[in-house]
Amino acid sequence: MREFRMVSTSGILGYGYPEASLNAALERGVDMIGCDGGSSDPGPYYLGSGKPFVSLRAMKRDLRLMLIAAIRHRVPMVIGTCGGAGGEPHLRIVAQMVRDIARDEGLHFNLALIHAEQDKALIRRRIAEGRTKPLGRMGPLDAATVERATRIVGMCGPEPYMRALDQGAQVVLGGRSSDPAPFAANAMRAQLPPGPAWYAGKMLECGAAPALPKGPDCLHVIVREDGVICEPMGDRACTPMSVANHSLHENASPIRHVEPGGTLDTSDCRFEAVSDKATLVTGMRWEPAEAYTVKIEAAEKLGHRALAICGTRDPVLIGQLDHFLGLVRELVRGKAQDLDIAPEEYRLTIHTYGKDGVMAGREPVREIRGHELGFVLDVVGQSEEVAQAVVALTRTSMLHSDFPGRLCKEGNMAIPFSPSDLSAGEVFRFSMSHVILPDDPYEMFPIEHERV
Repeated sequence: MREFRMVSTSGILGYGYPEASLNAALERGVDMIGCDGGSSDPGPYYLGSGKPFVSLRAMKRDLRLMLIAAIRHRVPMVIGTCGGAGGEPHLRIVAQMVRDIARDEGLHFNLALIHAEQDKALIRRRIAEGRTKPLGRMGPLDAATVERATRIVGMCGPEPYMRALDQGAQVVLGGRSSDPAPFAANAMRAQLPPGPAWYAGKMLECGAAPALPKGPDCLHVIVREDGVICEPMGDRACTPMSVANHSLHENASPIRHVEPGGTLDTSDCRFEAVSDKATLVTGMRWEPAEAYTVKIEAAEKLGHRALAICGTRDPVLIGQLDHFLGLVRELVRGKAQDLDIAPEEYRLTIHTYGKDGVMAGREPVREIRGHELGFVLDVVGQSEEVAQAVVALTRTSMLHSDFPGRLCKEGNMAIPFSPSDLSAGEVFRFSMSHVILPDDPYEMFPIEHERV
C-alpha cells in the first residue's frame, strides 16, 4: 500500500518542540517536514499591524532545526500562514529568517514564497461581478469596507503549494493558508486520495494536539490510501478518543469540514489503536465543491487602546458593584466632556474578573462568589491622546469615587503597576470574513522563486 509520511513540529511555528522528537520522526522516516505558522485566533491586531504574535527568537529556533533537517534528509519543508497572520510583512519576516539560517549553516536550496495579501482593486472587481459571499453573520461585502481595510489576505488552498513543489522548490513558505492545506498538498501530490490527505492535514495542523497528555511535541502521520496513522514522537499517545476529540475542533459541524475546493466528511470515520502510541483512522471522504472558493480576511483600524489594571477586596464596594461602576462611568463621561472629548470619540469597557470577566453578558452565574475582584479598564480612543486621557480619568474615578457606606477615604483600589496606565497601541477589528469565487485556485496566490 502506498504511504506518505509527514511530521508537524508544533501547532504554530515558534510555539516550540523537543529537538529529540524531531529526530525521532526523522529516524521513523519522513517525506515532508511542516508546520502551520499562524492563526486568526489571537485577533485582528497582528493582521492589521503586520507583526507576528510569537517571538522572533522562538520562530528562528524552530525554523533552524526544521530547515537543517529538511536539507540534510532531502525532503520538502513547508510552512503555511507565515509570521502569524500570513500578510506580506509576515511572509517577508520568515523568508529573511530562512535566508539568515541558510547563510549561517551553509545550506543551499530552492525557495518558493506564496503571496496571500490581496490587491484592493481585485476585491472591488469581484464585488462588482457578484463573486463574493458573506460567511456567518457578516453582511454583503461593499467597496467602502474594502477601502477602510488596512490589510486583506486570502486563505490559500493546497494547489499553489503543489505547484510550487512541482516547479522545483524544496522550501515553501506560504502567506495566509487553510491550516491543513500545506500538509494535504504534499500528500495529494504523492498521489494519495484527497480524503486521507485532508484528514492528515487536520491532525497535523496543531502539532501533537491529538495526543495525550497535552504538551509540546511533534506529530508523525502516515497517509495511506485507506486512512491515516497518527503517532506523537515524545512521551505521549494518540488514542482513538484523543484523535476523535481533536477532529471536532474549530468547526461548526463535528463531521463536515469545509475547505477550499470541497468538504471533508468524517461521519463514517473509525478509530483503531494500532499500538500503545498510535491510532489508525479510516472512513473519511472528500466531496468536491461545485465551485472553488477562497476565504478572505481583513483588518480595519479602529483607533488606539490604553489600559489600567486594579483590584479591590472592599466588601462594601463589592456588595454594590453595579451601582459603583455605573457611577464611575458617569463621572468619566462628565470629566471627558470637560476635556472636550465627546462620547463618540472613545469606548470604555470595565472588565470585572470575578464577575462576568470571561463570558460577560453570557455568564450564567450572576452572583459574586469571591472576596476580591479585579478590573481591567479598557479604553479605545480615536487617537492615542484620547485613549490615554480617558483611561487616566477612569483609573482616578475607580480610586476615589464615593459610594454609600464607604469607610476608606483615600484610594480604594490596589494597582499592581507603575506606571498605572499602559498603552496597548493600535486597535483593529476583523472587517471581512467572506468568500470569493476566483478564476482558478492560483490567481490570488502568486508564487515567487529564488535560489538560496
